[in-house]
Amino acid sequence: MAMCEICGARRRAGKNVSHSNRHTNRWFFPNIQRAKLVVNGKSQRMKVCTRCLRTAQNKQKRLLV
Repeated sequence: MAMCEICGARRRAGKNVSHSNRHTNRWFFPNIQRAKLVVNGKSQRMKVCTRCLRTAQNKQKRLLV
């Protein structure tokens, strides 16, 4: 199962709602990417969601400025 190693985001249950307002079950999956991140001074490959990846890049930019 796809899961973010930082925030723990995983699939969530929901409903498809058609034009006639019928509800059927479905899954919402996080956008998981394999990325190389620096953690405690070491480079690591991790499975992270794009939300966490974006946050990590923003924090990296702030450290460089």
